[in-house]
Amino acid sequence: MYVGIDVGTSVVKAAAFDGGGRQLAVESRPVELSLHGGFVEQDMDEVYGAVVDVLGRLTGRLPEPVELAGLTGQGDGVWLVDGEGRPVRSALSWMDGRAHELLDRWLADGTFETVFRRTGGAMFPGSPGPLLAWLDLYDPKSLDAAAAAVYCKDMVFQRLTGAARATTDVSDASMPFLDPRTRSYDNRVVELLGLTRRRRLLPPVGDPITTGEAREGLPAGTRISNGPYDLPACALGAGVTEPGDGLLIVGTCLAALVATTELDLSGEPAGLYISTDRHGHRLRAMPAMVGTAALDWVLSTTGVTHAEVDELLASTPPGARGVRVLPYFAPSGERAPFVEPHLRAELSGVSLETTPADLIRATCEGIGYAARHCLEAAGLTGALAVCGGGTRSSAWMQLLADVLGRPLRVVEGEVGARGAVLAAAERYGVSLDAGVWTEPTAIVEPDAGRSAYYSKGFQEHLGRLDEARGRAGR
Repeated sequence: MYVGIDVGTSVVKAAAFDGGGRQLAVESRPVELSLHGGFVEQDMDEVYGAVVDVLGRLTGRLPEPVELAGLTGQGDGVWLVDGEGRPVRSALSWMDGRAHELLDRWLADGTFETVFRRTGGAMFPGSPGPLLAWLDLYDPKSLDAAAAAVYCKDMVFQRLTGAARATTDVSDASMPFLDPRTRSYDNRVVELLGLTRRRRLLPPVGDPITTGEAREGLPAGTRISNGPYDLPACALGAGVTEPGDGLLIVGTCLAALVATTELDLSGEPAGLYISTDRHGHRLRAMPAMVGTAALDWVLSTTGVTHAEVDELLASTPPGARGVRVLPYFAPSGERAPFVEPHLRAELSGVSLETTPADLIRATCEGIGYAARHCLEAAGLTGALAVCGGGTRSSAWMQLLADVLGRPLRVVEGEVGARGAVLAAAERYGVSLDAGVWTEPTAIVEPDAGRSAYYSKGFQEHLGRLDEARGRAGR
């Protein structure tokens, strides 16, 4: 029996799998986000308590002992902890926008581009560099009191295992301080961001991922590994390991990932290279800020439920009767496949005759265009897998296949938790058949006629986006 733990932004989940990768049971618990004036924070004790709770409920249902567990969770943000992994202050989420003025300055003076050319990471307001620099300016006492500035899963791992010090892994460390060639911190980047005196807060990088034995949540002594974080964990859980193959995660964050052995630090700075446990193998990642959150906002505004989405998508034609949506709803702007902290969503073509179905289809099409933009920028050439909460809508999956113009390998279930288990098995030398574990649930083929229509629509989308970026950058 194997357990995967996925500490998400809004929900903490734990899933159990048998030796053949069959998902046997899942337990989950929501956690709160505090949003106020562009600040987005989380209570670390609440998050950790949710982990212990779901693990207790899950393992209480299992008929067999747990052989090992893998841990993953949301990336970026800043989680300041003391020497025992306990919070010094509330965690700053990856969704946080407070550091946008610092990022504006770095965009203007060339620091942003210099960092990208060194590490392959295009900083955004909720990434650790800007947030740590903001804390150093406005909340230095919290940094003074902290033993480490870690990521979500690292806090959980230290407290579950009682480890003497916090560690992270190469995937979480990839943004923005890790040199992808040496797989160690680039002290010049630390200096460029004005954080040299805070260098001690960067946790040691476990390479390969750190392991330990649980003392809480899981049965005492259960072997557990720390990482990778949720994006690369989902890639593992979806079987995306061959260069050129890609994954689209249709969740709160719309994330496009493409496996690669290349490192190209030229071109427009955007996204990041995520290092993996396989030396020389990386993921070119374009994690957009808003995915299903954009659709959720439209559903809430129109009073439509998720259960009605498929029917409404079928009731209005491609093109949504002229309604267009640029789906950049995040208060901190966009981070992939470009960085623009001031970009906001735009709706056009709306009239008194516009229906909720038109708005919903236009939003789904806009998200699809954003996904195509990200995947092309990431270098997709091979097969494409898709996972996340959006896969529950068959009509939306068909729309995505049509917009992207390629088949979708739909992988359902707790894909991040599955990937965390596969990473743990690799680390511990436990033989699991990754091909069987990552078989798709379904293949969705695109419709040729609709794909041709959406290919033209994508070019129009890029034109509207260029105009919107021009307005946002003024």
